[in-house]
Amino acid sequence: MRKTLAIVAVAIAAPLAAQSAAPQLPGQKDPSRVTAGTYKTDPGHSLIEWEVNHFGFNDYFGLFGDVGGTLVLDPKNPAAAKLDVTIPVSKVVTASAGLNDHLLRAGKDGGKPDFFGPNPADARYVSQHIIVKGTEATIHGNLTLNGVTKPVTVEAEFVGAGANPMSKKETVGFHGEATIKRSEFGIGYAVPMVSDEVSIDVTVAFEKQ
Repeated sequence: MRKTLAIVAVAIAAPLAAQSAAPQLPGQKDPSRVTAGTYKTDPGHSLIEWEVNHFGFNDYFGLFGDVGGTLVLDPKNPAAAKLDVTIPVSKVVTASAGLNDHLLRAGKDGGKPDFFGPNPADARYVSQHIIVKGTEATIHGNLTLNGVTKPVTVEAEFVGAGANPMSKKETVGFHGEATIKRSEFGIGYAVPMVSDEVSIDVTVAFEKQ
């Protein structure tokens, strides 16, 4: 009987011991870890995914990387935060080399490009007003894309904060979602066969300066 109880005790204790021994992630969803200051994006770990529907058959997506920008943040007054982000449209990528070329190629016979063209200007998103509720925020801002500026709302969620073990910098991370109509920014090629509505998914890390 004692041997059976001992085996049961070991079986229960082993997973608990393993859990206690597991290293804690540097970033934790703990707002008290956030300190006031100016933060800059970690461009190597910040991405913007876009998604469109293709011919009604399936959804297709691509990525913008090397996202730059600043976040001025005070945890005592999070609604006063200021966000200014730049998106290098020229670095757009998909899983298809042919589609990459299509997105960035010049227009035929001197006409307008179907999408961005070979030398697209960076896009820029600047916050105007932020509403904070717990660890979530609604960001009202202006997006400039393809030479057109329109209001865009981003629903954002705080993911985590802590010290980056590589850079040793205080880091905060967020996830955001938004929806735009690309035709409003002068990118109306193939609508509605390729959906006008574009879903945007943002993951961004900011490092304190």
